[in-house]
Amino acid sequence: MSEGEARLPAHVEISGLIRAVQAEGGFATVLSKGERDAGTILVICCENGRNGRLYERMPDLDGGRKWTLTKSEDFEKPLEFSEYWQRRANSDPDCWVLELDIDNGERFVGIKGTES
Repeated sequence: MSEGEARLPAHVEISGLIRAVQAEGGFATVLSKGERDAGTILVICCENGRNGRLYERMPDLDGGRKWTLTKSEDFEKPLEFSEYWQRRANSDPDCWVLELDIDNGERFVGIKGTES
């Protein structure tokens, strides 16, 4: 998204992501509901509830915003991952957390992800 483009309201973007994942046979759900129009969106990509990867759109040097991997699930400490995103959501009441449970869920947010 360039500087001059209007930002899509968060609830519209969330709805679109859920529909796209479901249309491909995956499961998507809102884990934490944030501010309807301008909330930050965190996306958890996983496969069959495992191998969670948390992405957040962060400002880049060009003034845009790109999806950045901020946390990966450690299979030996799965609770640590859920505690992390829950703390993040609790610290920002405007924050949405969306889980995409489908192979290579990163493709739905426009980034090349992991291949399972």
